[in-house]
Amino acid sequence: MTIASTTLQQTIEQAAKQADLKVLATTEGSDFHGKPTSIFRLDLGANKAAEHTLTLELSDSFVPSTDDLKQGLATYLQYAGKRLRNPNPNATVSLAGLPLTFREFKWPFHLSTSGADTYLVHGVVGLEDGDGSPLHTKVAASMTVTFAEIVPAPEQPFAESFIYNAVRKTMDQGQLEMLKSGNRQPVPVTTRYYSRWQKRFVFSDTTQASRREFLATKIYWLSAVLGGNQPVWIADPYDAQYLNTTPEELQKDAAYLATDGLLTLDDDFATPTPKLAEQSEHYRALLAHALSLTKPEFNEEMRHGHTNM
Repeated sequence: MTIASTTLQQTIEQAAKQADLKVLATTEGSDFHGKPTSIFRLDLGANKAAEHTLTLELSDSFVPSTDDLKQGLATYLQYAGKRLRNPNPNATVSLAGLPLTFREFKWPFHLSTSGADTYLVHGVVGLEDGDGSPLHTKVAASMTVTFAEIVPAPEQPFAESFIYNAVRKTMDQGQLEMLKSGNRQPVPVTTRYYSRWQKRFVFSDTTQASRREFLATKIYWLSAVLGGNQPVWIADPYDAQYLNTTPEELQKDAAYLATDGLLTLDDDFATPTPKLAEQSEHYRALLAHALSLTKPEFNEEMRHGHTNM
C-alpha cells in the first residue's frame, strides 16, 4: 500500500502552498471497512499563531483528475487555512446558542453495513461551555444515494461543510441528545437540504437580526470564553451555508455589531469588546435553553403505564 499517489500528493502540496499551509506529514490510514486511506497533516507554517493542525483524510484510491476536483481541494484548504487562525479551529456555535466542537470524524464515507442504501460518516460533537462539560453526541451522518449524486466526491473536502451543518440543523430541531455517554445518533442528510433549482445547500432561513445574534454568540463563545479574546473568523463559508447567506453578508452584519460596540474588526476577523464579554448571563441562558431542547420529553401517563395501546 502506498501512502498517497503521486498525483494526489502533488495536488495537495500545490493547493496547500496557495493557501499558505504546509504539509507536515503524510501517513497511511484505513477507512471503516479497512480500505487504505492517505492522511495529510497540515498547519500554518511560518505564519502560524498557534499549534493548530488540520487532518485531511482521503481514500487512497482518490485521484483529483478533473479541474473541478482540483479546485474543490484548493478552495477547501484556503478556507481551512483561515479557520486554523481561530483560537479553536474546530469550534462553532448553533443558531440555538450551543457552543460546539466537531472532532473524531472518520472520513471518507462508508457504505452502511445494515443493508440500507446509504453512505455514512461517524464523528463526535462536544459541548464547549468553558467549564469542561462532558456532554457530547456521537453521530452517524447518513447520505442517501440520491444525495450522493450531488456531491463531486464522497470525500472530506467536498462533504465536510454540509455534514457539519446537517448536524447543527438536526441539533437545532432538538433531534440530537447530548450525553455523557451513549450510542451513535442518526443525522439524515437528504435532498431536502439542497435546492436543485438554485444549485446550493439550504439549511436555515435566517433574518438579519438572527444572523447578527449568531455572530455575537459565536464571538462570545469562541473568543471571550474559549479563545482568550483572540480573533475569530467571521466570514466562514460553513456558517454562510448554514445561515443561507454569503460570507460578504456576514461581514456586513459583523460591521453593524462593531458599530454597536460589541466587536472590534480587523478585516474579516473579530474580537469581543467588554460590552459583549459582559453578557455572560444572556449567553449562558441561551445555552441552557438550547440544551433543554435536546433532551427527550416523555408522556408521564405512559411512563406510569397509563396507556390504551
